[in-house]
Amino acid sequence: MPYEDRIRELLGRMTVEEKFGQLQQLAWAWDTGPGAGAATEDAEAAARKGLLGSVLNVFGAASGNALQRIAVEESRLGIPLVFGLDVIHGYWTTFPIPLAQAAAFDPAVAETDGAVSAREARSNGVHWAFAPMVDVTREPRWGRVAESSGEDPYLAGRYAAAKVRGFQGDDLAAEGQVAACAKHFAAYGGAEGGRDYNTVDVSEQRLRNLYLPPFKAAVDAGAATFMAAFNTVSGIPAHGNAHLLTDVLKNEWGFDGVVVSDWAGVTEMVAHGYAADSAEAGRLALGSGIDMEMVSTSIADHGRELLRSGRLAPERLDDAVARVLRLKFRLGLFERPYVPEDAALSAPTEATRAAARQAAARCMVLLKNENAALPLDPGARTIAVVGPFADSGDLLGTWVIPDTLHRFPAVTVVEGLKSALPHARILHVQGVPAEGGSRAGIAEAVAAAQAADAVVVVAGEPPAISGEAATRADLGLPGHQEELIAAIAATGTPFTVVLVAGRPLTIGGWLDSAPAVVMAWHPGIEAGHAVADVLTGTVGPGGKLPVTFPRSAGQIPIYYNRETTGRPYDASRPDEKYVSKYLDLPDGPQFPFGFGLSYTDFTTSDPRLSRSAIDASALMAGAAVEVATTLTNTGERPGDEVVQLYVHDRAASIVQPVRRLRGFERVRLTPGESTEVRFRLTAEDLGFWTGDPAGVFVVEPGAVDVYAGTSSLARGRCTLEIT
Repeated sequence: MPYEDRIRELLGRMTVEEKFGQLQQLAWAWDTGPGAGAATEDAEAAARKGLLGSVLNVFGAASGNALQRIAVEESRLGIPLVFGLDVIHGYWTTFPIPLAQAAAFDPAVAETDGAVSAREARSNGVHWAFAPMVDVTREPRWGRVAESSGEDPYLAGRYAAAKVRGFQGDDLAAEGQVAACAKHFAAYGGAEGGRDYNTVDVSEQRLRNLYLPPFKAAVDAGAATFMAAFNTVSGIPAHGNAHLLTDVLKNEWGFDGVVVSDWAGVTEMVAHGYAADSAEAGRLALGSGIDMEMVSTSIADHGRELLRSGRLAPERLDDAVARVLRLKFRLGLFERPYVPEDAALSAPTEATRAAARQAAARCMVLLKNENAALPLDPGARTIAVVGPFADSGDLLGTWVIPDTLHRFPAVTVVEGLKSALPHARILHVQGVPAEGGSRAGIAEAVAAAQAADAVVVVAGEPPAISGEAATRADLGLPGHQEELIAAIAATGTPFTVVLVAGRPLTIGGWLDSAPAVVMAWHPGIEAGHAVADVLTGTVGPGGKLPVTFPRSAGQIPIYYNRETTGRPYDASRPDEKYVSKYLDLPDGPQFPFGFGLSYTDFTTSDPRLSRSAIDASALMAGAAVEVATTLTNTGERPGDEVVQLYVHDRAASIVQPVRRLRGFERVRLTPGESTEVRFRLTAEDLGFWTGDPAGVFVVEPGAVDVYAGTSSLARGRCTLEIT
């Protein structure tokens, strides 16, 4: 690359202190983690001395330019800073939370979010977005499930690649692009008990088959940076895990970008009991593959002594510095360190709002629609809209820039329905607060329901109890919301429950009483309009669940791609005792992975293979098998359906999941229309990783069942023989 010579030249001119300075990232403006971040004057002083490589949470073009001028114009070597920010699902224009985006089963949603967010952020001086979060998780109690793409590695990988493309485009140095950061490496979503930052004990084969594939997809898409995870991985903190950071990421996958720590994650190895002190933490982190330390200063404080004593290799120091400099060259910061302040985007536009509205509606999942309760009757004269989130602008979701939250709240559901149904009378009563509080408003909500032709109950959890450090042990509706739903049901007025949440909820207690249920997630800035689009049928729901909904928190973990066990439950013999089941719950989830209804009906044919057998060696050499299925809209309305392809290796040297998602396509059809949907199965789809730490991938002879349908319970099947 053209700047490698310049990197070597800079390395030759830098002092040891300046080298370690490039590996330091300090916080600005506001803290997004525990402890006090560096004061702004500390960052300025370090930048002036050339002892700072990056700053996070700088907000605004003017602030960024002012700090950048100190680094470029006052430090000895004039090396620019790189500014990072948690741009998770929007900057000014807030898109649905990432878990919701995964429900669209359309990676273009994430790519659009990334592109819009990058333009807005880069114009305001942000070079580096700490996203996408590509952690696979089977833990709905874990608050950060909201930032994930759910429980499936294939789906998460497709979304990871799309978000990287949206952020970075074809040229990181181009106007309106930011560096992506795949996080958290690795297995953060496996935290025991769903408690954030908690222990993860995982086998090598589970690590490689479940947790690592989305990160590999991010590397293949060109992700410029990675972030280490807070958790231990089989007893070793990710920040000091050379197997993950160096053996797999840098050597095996050839990643040449920057690995940044998470907030104070380096010094937290002392709390983990892995490092004796801060100096040891710095040695372990840098030696294992961390290239930049966020907020804590273990590497910079002790680096010179570690180098002098031989406990740190100078080659590793130079490699880390080169990676940081390479990122800055790729971003074009040496040529254009400043952003034009008069060109900074300061608000969402009509076009970005339209994109967010389309995305939000595309992400919604119709969970129940008894007797075609939805769409709402266009002739309804009075509609009551009740519940704690009916008239709330707090629907943006977790990880929203504070200025955005105050300046650009979500369109409320009441506002959206008033706009969509201008001839209807919209009655609004809160009924109950989101969490706890008084029940007194239930009577008023009941009165409104009795006076209405239809009721929309907007219930769920506030964004404040999802996201980081927001683990819940109980996944039911908070406060008195279930009492409100029961009271509305007792009126006999037809009603729909719209759920807004950052995670799967346990909704079995009131599900039977609700004619219709829509999972809207936390939909973002255009929430109310998007909900109204779906409820009125302007947009037909076509989303699918990217994560299993449990009946009870006691079932967790429950996920579709499970192993069968030696004594599997058999629905045809429900009273059999000595099988894997609960005594006090029906078998299976409330709603399975990949589930979602439509306002129309679809059928899929049994899958058809281009060949019934193939040699394992041919697959490893690049051969593929084509799979086709016919999708038909058998209903009376146009609509979207997601055709899903699953495989199951019947007998393998490592027990395989009962199903593995290996393809999906979202299709729109008019009534009576049919189309053929085609997929390709390659070695990547039909093989698996063994437990060898060196990374061994195999395709084994045997029978593989291939399923096609519209959820993880798809019944259409054929069999491929691998010889």
